[in-house]
Amino acid sequence: MLKNNPHRGIILWLLSGCFLIYVMVVVGCMTRLTHSGLSIADWTVMGSVPPLSEQAWNEHFTTYQQSPEFKLVNSQMSLEEFKSIFWWEYIHRFIGRSIGLVFFAGFVFFFIKKKFPKTLYPKLFVLVGLGALQGLIGWWMVKSGLVKNPAVSHYRLAIHLISAFTVFAFTLWYALQLIYPKENRKETEGKKLLPLMNVLFVALIFQIIYGAFVAGLKAGLFYPSWPKMGDEWFPEDTILTSDSMLKNFTENGAGVQFIHRSFAFIVTALVAWLWHKSNKLQLNKLQYTGITCLIYGITIQFILGVFTLLYQVPVVLGVLHQTGAFFLFVTSVFLLYHFSEGVRK
Repeated sequence: MLKNNPHRGIILWLLSGCFLIYVMVVVGCMTRLTHSGLSIADWTVMGSVPPLSEQAWNEHFTTYQQSPEFKLVNSQMSLEEFKSIFWWEYIHRFIGRSIGLVFFAGFVFFFIKKKFPKTLYPKLFVLVGLGALQGLIGWWMVKSGLVKNPAVSHYRLAIHLISAFTVFAFTLWYALQLIYPKENRKETEGKKLLPLMNVLFVALIFQIIYGAFVAGLKAGLFYPSWPKMGDEWFPEDTILTSDSMLKNFTENGAGVQFIHRSFAFIVTALVAWLWHKSNKLQLNKLQYTGITCLIYGITIQFILGVFTLLYQVPVVLGVLHQTGAFFLFVTSVFLLYHFSEGVRK
């Protein structure tokens, strides 16, 4: 596929960026599940050398001790315990800066070599803007947990996650445009599935946002049972606790969990309907493969969601569940491209 492509180097550069974004999302999940996200109380654009001496560790620990999280939650934490949470957040930030370096170095290299097609320049500016925005949102999110309440806003957490997915989507889309150029495309009946695919994509984004809400509010711990929430399908006493219906389902952990677990059935039904309709159309191999990946992916993701809930969000299952969401997102972007842009002959 890439062997004879004149843009092979640029494609690999973009795909390496996609991979690094995925790694950052996974490490971000690990950082959240290990409660490490607020361990570094300062923020510098270029980063800093990690503590390499006992004195440096003590300085970082002293800074952390001034934070609300230490005072209200971890006041008994030792220096050794602090080191374990420090490294997750440091690695997360380091990967973020590495992504910026990879994109910058690649841009300079291909620019000097005059390898970029002219149509790609506006798209690269979009990626630069999205990447810078992602870093700003990350700082904005962490800052929300360093003031009074030792927990980041679940709204900001959701925005941070979706912005990372957005950067990934644009990067992958631009890579696909180079892999499957216009002159090598032909239309298929896949365009008939595009409206349904758009609905599924929006539904998936909504579900991912609520997944971030669940994570930010620790809503997965409210009812570790399935298929019912405790002994009821809809426990009104814990869900409808506010006069505001919106707050009941956006800021109340039980209500947020109800939406997330219920909407999973809607996403699954949409994938099943897409698969059903695809069997009646003449599609190409890539489109069939994408739909097959969606079917397997949603099945595994649903099972992972149930077990993550039942076992009260252990780190391994939590990471696998977020990885499953990422896989569904990637497959959806891939299918959207091939349904809307056509395919290679």
